[in-house]
Amino acid sequence: MPIPGNLLTTAMAVMPHTDVKRALETALSLDIPFWPQLPHYSYYEDMYVQASEHFPGIVLDMEKRTLRFSMEKFALELEDAMSQMDNPSYFDISPTYSVVYHEFLEMDLGTRPAIRGQLEGPISFGLNVQDQDDRPILFDDTIRSFMLEFMAKRINVQLARLLKKNPNAFMFVDEPGLQFLFSAMAGYNNVAAHNDMEGFFAMTDRPRGVHLCGNPDWDFLLSLDLDILSLDVYTNGERFTGYAPSIKRFLDRGATLVWGIAPTNFEPFEKENIATLEARLLDIWDTLGKRGIDRDFLLARSLLSPATCCLVNPDREKTVEKAFLMIRELSARLRERFKLP
Repeated sequence: MPIPGNLLTTAMAVMPHTDVKRALETALSLDIPFWPQLPHYSYYEDMYVQASEHFPGIVLDMEKRTLRFSMEKFALELEDAMSQMDNPSYFDISPTYSVVYHEFLEMDLGTRPAIRGQLEGPISFGLNVQDQDDRPILFDDTIRSFMLEFMAKRINVQLARLLKKNPNAFMFVDEPGLQFLFSAMAGYNNVAAHNDMEGFFAMTDRPRGVHLCGNPDWDFLLSLDLDILSLDVYTNGERFTGYAPSIKRFLDRGATLVWGIAPTNFEPFEKENIATLEARLLDIWDTLGKRGIDRDFLLARSLLSPATCCLVNPDREKTVEKAFLMIRELSARLRERFKLP
């Protein structure tokens, strides 16, 4: 089944809540719910830590809240990890690494238009996790090759579980690190990354796509074989419209865009309202219309979401929850305006 569009609502997963029930209720308030990632509740609920479960060589310090990598430990653990490559339970997220995920899987989600899961992507994971010499493991050819297959299996296992709860389930691969590929980085560049990401997605089941809040080379992302792309257009909308030909090809393939428009950071949120956010979106869509993208077709392949994750607000979850409410109200307003089903 295709991923729904018509300006239904969803959001990215990282949330500032420390109350699991309240976080799930907030996620379930949107049309397409997801299981939240709550690093303030537990370091196990951090997106990088969850992706690291069973990855050979990982050195996790819960007290110091650090995630490192040891090449010596990798060599000792690799054989056992390879022996588990055909074991789906090995690649799932255990209750230790996410209480929230397992509570979500216990819920009745079958009547929703879709549901969504997520996992940290290999590029970002490989950039964030550093070895004993403070070098990102992404730069090691052997580790990177194993990591791509390992993360693909993790995504496939999670998607299979979600599909049992809802036939329209899909996955976000969270890749905040992609924006850093286009600066000078010794040992890895955007050409190698594109080849690796194509190979990675060839190993992952559909539907799946990428979420990131940064500002990468959009041609890089739009040319990948994705079913969905989620981005922060509140910050990056003007630049994104400059890629209209690539956006059109992306949509013509049947893919979906998630327009992240409601800010979740306290200060910008206080400056906005539904009318100002609506005007921003309409201006972006008008610009794309002038560049050859039919608005009705665009809206049929579009979802709405908050613009970014946010863990640093002084009011913790309150502004984030207000952004979720605003995106629901904006969706209703635009769906009525454009008479969407």
